[in-house]
Amino acid sequence: MEQLLTPDYIFESSWEVCNKVGGIYTVLSTRAKTLQEAFEDKIFFIGPDVWSGKENSLFVEDEKLFGDWKKHAKDTDKLNLRIGRWNVPGNPIAILVDFAPFYGQKNEIYTQAWLDYQVDSLHAYGDYDEASMFSYAAGKVVESFYRFFLDAGKKVIYQAHEWMTGLGALYIQKNVPEIATIFTTHATSIGRSIAGNNKPLYDYLFAYNGDQMARELNMESKHSIEKQTAHHVDCFTTVSEITNNECKELLDKPADVVLMNGFEDDFVPQGRAFSAKRKKARHVMLNLANKLLGISLGDDTLIIGTSGRYEFKNKGINVYLESLNRLTRDKNLKKNVLAFINVPGWVGDARQDLMERLNSKESFNTPLEVPFVTHWLHNMSHDQVLDMLKYLNMSNSEDSKVKVIFVPCYLDGKDGILNMTYYDLVLGYDMSVYPSYYEPWGYTPLESVAFRVPAITSDLAGFGLWVNSVVGHNGELADGVKVIHRTDYNYSEVADAIKDTISEFSALDKKQIEKIRKNAASIAEKALWKHFIKYYYEAYDIALRNASERLKKLKENL
Repeated sequence: MEQLLTPDYIFESSWEVCNKVGGIYTVLSTRAKTLQEAFEDKIFFIGPDVWSGKENSLFVEDEKLFGDWKKHAKDTDKLNLRIGRWNVPGNPIAILVDFAPFYGQKNEIYTQAWLDYQVDSLHAYGDYDEASMFSYAAGKVVESFYRFFLDAGKKVIYQAHEWMTGLGALYIQKNVPEIATIFTTHATSIGRSIAGNNKPLYDYLFAYNGDQMARELNMESKHSIEKQTAHHVDCFTTVSEITNNECKELLDKPADVVLMNGFEDDFVPQGRAFSAKRKKARHVMLNLANKLLGISLGDDTLIIGTSGRYEFKNKGINVYLESLNRLTRDKNLKKNVLAFINVPGWVGDARQDLMERLNSKESFNTPLEVPFVTHWLHNMSHDQVLDMLKYLNMSNSEDSKVKVIFVPCYLDGKDGILNMTYYDLVLGYDMSVYPSYYEPWGYTPLESVAFRVPAITSDLAGFGLWVNSVVGHNGELADGVKVIHRTDYNYSEVADAIKDTISEFSALDKKQIEKIRKNAASIAEKALWKHFIKYYYEAYDIALRNASERLKKLKENL
């Protein structure tokens, strides 16, 4: 077997470098340690300098790092950079670039992208300009570094994440052809849009034309940069087989490699520390419920939860609420259920009346007004979670065995009510529920099982499909991950399957639960980066070989 080509230097650009926004942050920040160990200080993460002038604990600037190049980049290439370390395990080098100066060249940049690669920026709106200027600036950063330090004798990779960094990848492809390019889409922009607009994505995927749907859904520019980058880079990748199906149909290009999302388990406490943290998390959540609802739930309460971005249908929040409503009438339910929805909404202030109760040593026997929510929202009368709870006529009354609490803020430890980070709370759950309709991978159920908390997910999530492949059948509760079959049209069956799984779990004894928790942790272990990093090496090899061929043809045509 031919030996894989490995790079000497790797550059990765993403809007989420040192900028915690969503799942891509988790991908990059947890993988950094594995790559830093293999390519010590030869891997560089490039992000947007959007925190300038504000405190960012994720970035530690080092004025001495590459000081000579930084001066050259500023004086010669007109690039304003901050260089330092990303404050994550591995502490890799991070370069933050100020992209604002490029707005003045926006029209020329877009025109050139059209002439070179037929990227259509004509219909751009919203965050397209901001992302594109950062992407272009990131490409210029790599070009500057390459010309200053490196030469054609070095094997160099540039990996761009999501449509937001496509323009930079294409810039490098043309202007620094010696560098091998990789483009990773973590979700197709048009697939997410189809799903988010309540159109059936999966049954009709074969019939959708990506370009036509982009026009219909006003997504032309984002779709264009994503599609053209996928077609022109040296190696195109995505994160799961289910998203690869989207790529084939909507971008007319299957991925060269599927790069599944791993993680590191160094944030999971062990032994006594784990038990102590779990006990504290449960106490905090039960105390919150008791003070908010004016009741007295005991420690045998089944605590479940969901979390993620506020995508009501795509993340399956709607079907989760439906299942909880059905659970209130389930005769087989053996325990009280306390169900959390930890999803950041349009949050206002932490509830003063709730804070007063939490600070009190008293017990209460009357619920607070609106006993579903921990923080006031700016759109109380138009919030999808509160609207559905009202529609389902759920009450949180003392005689209901199912209580639902919506925590509509980021759990950063400073929210004013729970005051604990998400990772410190999730290990207090008995079970988590992520029945996604659209989920390219699905970090939330993976994080859950890492904390030995069994999860419910769906086979429309990349993670769910992967679990099925690991266990050799559709994941069941006994495996630690229940994988529910989802289609465009089986919403009611999914709600029943969630209800039945929670009900089944409520009847298990301690020994059975411990076995399930152990199996959950076992699945999580199989998703560590040490198992998944091999797919990146495969992508590097493909990109380097294709770049070499491309360079050869360029020289022949000179």
